[in-house]
Amino acid sequence: MRRRRFIPIILLLLLMNTQSGAAIFEPPLLADRVAAGELDAMQDRLPVEPLISSHAKGNPKYGGTMRLLFSKSKDIRQMVIYGYSRLVGYDQNLEFQADILKDFTVEEGRIFTFHLREGHRWSDGQPFTTEALRYYWEDIANNEELSPFGPPKAMLVDDKPPRVDIIDELTIRYTWAKPNPVFLSQLAEPRPLFIYAPGHYLRQFHQRYNDPGILAEKVEESGRRNWVSMHHFKNRQYKLDNPELPSLQPWINTTRKPAERFIFVRNPYFHRVDENFRQLPYIDTVAITIVDKSLIAAKAGAGESDLQGRNLSLTDYTFLKESETRHNYKVYLWSKGTGSQTAIFPNLTSENPVWRELVRDVRFRRALSLGINRHEINQVIYFGLANESNNTVLPGSPLYKPEYQSAWTAYDLDAANALLDEIGLQQRDDDGLRLMKNGRPLEVILHTAGESTEETDVLELIRDSWRKLGIKLLINASQREVFRDRVFSGHAMISMFPGIDNGLPSAAMSPEEFTPVRQNQLQWSQWGQFYETDGERGQAIELPAAQELADLYQKWQNATTIETKAQIWGDILRIQSEQVFSIGIVNSVPQPIVVSNRLKGVPLKGTYSWSPTAYFGIYHPDTFWIEE
Repeated sequence: MRRRRFIPIILLLLLMNTQSGAAIFEPPLLADRVAAGELDAMQDRLPVEPLISSHAKGNPKYGGTMRLLFSKSKDIRQMVIYGYSRLVGYDQNLEFQADILKDFTVEEGRIFTFHLREGHRWSDGQPFTTEALRYYWEDIANNEELSPFGPPKAMLVDDKPPRVDIIDELTIRYTWAKPNPVFLSQLAEPRPLFIYAPGHYLRQFHQRYNDPGILAEKVEESGRRNWVSMHHFKNRQYKLDNPELPSLQPWINTTRKPAERFIFVRNPYFHRVDENFRQLPYIDTVAITIVDKSLIAAKAGAGESDLQGRNLSLTDYTFLKESETRHNYKVYLWSKGTGSQTAIFPNLTSENPVWRELVRDVRFRRALSLGINRHEINQVIYFGLANESNNTVLPGSPLYKPEYQSAWTAYDLDAANALLDEIGLQQRDDDGLRLMKNGRPLEVILHTAGESTEETDVLELIRDSWRKLGIKLLINASQREVFRDRVFSGHAMISMFPGIDNGLPSAAMSPEEFTPVRQNQLQWSQWGQFYETDGERGQAIELPAAQELADLYQKWQNATTIETKAQIWGDILRIQSEQVFSIGIVNSVPQPIVVSNRLKGVPLKGTYSWSPTAYFGIYHPDTFWIEE
């Protein structure tokens, strides 16, 4: 029945496109396999109602290889980010849209009904139905050995999971007693919440479906500790390191680790088509070369990458521009989507009681912010191209207000000194350093992950201006793991790290980055851990303004209208700007994007960020194409 309804549409479109001179529908890479009977024809590989993408521009062609450069083999997971095939994803207006799903409905913010596409298949040709979502829910998320802590936090509301009703092969419903405001956004994340899994492949590694003796043999053969470890290893949908694992992404990995070159090939059952009904992606192959991080800019400048943003920075721009003509590429300047290129995070949960008392005084945090010459930093480090700002939402966000950006950001040493005097830091030592309550000079040790010379350059300028306030800045760089441990344990006084990931939120997106609800937030990690663990670890919030943010976050979670959520967001952003819980410096820093002249369809302008744009993801690289 499915084919009888679908073939006339294909034939009609094929006739129309043949008359207009359009290219043959079947990707040439697959044509020989179709002719040999090894692969179904395109009309039989697509869902009955594929997703029709409007992203393609120009006169796209099938074929070719897109070359990428990564610095570590684990970075092949970027193909999940770039491919951006999601049950629900963001469109370019950052609104939710069905992708893998045919459509979905949300009732009262707590009842989610998902409709799958009839005829959709995994990359190995097996049907993609609600069985994939059932397998995940019953055999992974609720298996005590595979998921000892139960379902992921995004699927719990008040620590309670949803009722899951499988209506039929194409319809599934998730129902919570209260709203789950983060469910859709987690599905749309760069690292998505995978609530489906290819059970038809994974059952062979699952205790429930195998004889114990046979399963033990498989475990031994795999070299894993037990069946749980083996199942996890086989099902790493984000890491993409198992070429046998069926996928729903536009390209599938064919190379096992360890390797220095990975080849991804087109998924013959990918569910998207262009407006002429040609199956996507256009590009046949993605070739990823692993090179040292320090060489990526040089190799991109030598024309060895077709699409490169990763491991490039504004400091590479001049060099890259000089080689454009010689090596046949263009350098686009996209905008970074982080709230601040780098931000300073005073540690409000420091173990040092004298410092903790000082840094919890909003006047001190404001003085630190007023003592930063953002204009100088912008001119010297970023060629005047950045936006001097707090660590807050960007002008492209519907939640943006100019006062969020400008509060306490003017370079004003007189005002900063007055605030420090008002706190009671009038006394100074012979070197002009202010003396803290315990009589020790105000020497601030700032911790960084030591991953960027750009950070060092920025800090040198801040060091000079803070010295004029009677504050001595010392810098301690360490590896990221050590850096995080020092902050989380309270050993760090203050730290520097990139600002909020998502500088372009809408009211429907979670405000958690602005509230003390996660341990990985460097300004209040102990409070965040307390929230995450329901009070089992960490410290209870001791600052009224921070507690107000946590309360607002809870209100946002329970809100059922977008108007209420927008109002709550406004309150959160206002408190953040007034309280200066993190100190932004500049944002909207231009990001060089190297695009070879043979690669077409890449937008001239875009936002390059982890969330919500998934770097290139929401621009749909499956619609980019090669013209030799």
